[in-house]
Amino acid sequence: MNMAAWMMWRFFGSRQFLMSVLCGLFMHSSMADEAPGGAADQRAQAVTQVVLGILSYARWPVEPAQLRLCIIGPTQYTDDLVKGATQASGRPVLVQRLLASSTAVASHCDAVYIGQLSTDERNQLFTALAGQAVLSISEEGDQCVVGSLFCLRVSDDQVAFEVNLDSVARSGVRIHPSVLQLSRRRAAQP
Repeated sequence: MNMAAWMMWRFFGSRQFLMSVLCGLFMHSSMADEAPGGAADQRAQAVTQVVLGILSYARWPVEPAQLRLCIIGPTQYTDDLVKGATQASGRPVLVQRLLASSTAVASHCDAVYIGQLSTDERNQLFTALAGQAVLSISEEGDQCVVGSLFCLRVSDDQVAFEVNLDSVARSGVRIHPSVLQLSRRRAAQP
């Protein structure tokens, strides 16, 4: 990519990503007036936007032409993700479900979205991912201390995320500093 194209992508791409993340973070609506399925659908869509935004600002040692996102374990907010998606850059995202014990996780996934797993399943998964350039996003926010790079905090009003900087440093996946700073600012607010 030539320098001018890269600079335009960086300028416009950064703004588009930050806008999509901010939309997810500040998703306020009258969910109390909606049917329960409507609120769940909106949360799933907001999670999809945040996940795709995070993925768009990650760089792998060898960039995949098609990003492979694997969903591991039972999840609450992946209904919109499993339909498949395309990143803002035009890169398709292939979504598949795998078991935590699957031997294909390390070789068939560029990113993993982790749902509810037992402690043993989680340890087994992170052991399989050790040394691999795989981005991990946990649906449960308290898992950031266990090994995930990103941990979502989903509520009726917003989707926020935390970053485990130690895991990012060990992952082999580079994350744009704007994403790291955005999570830091959100974590500082009550």
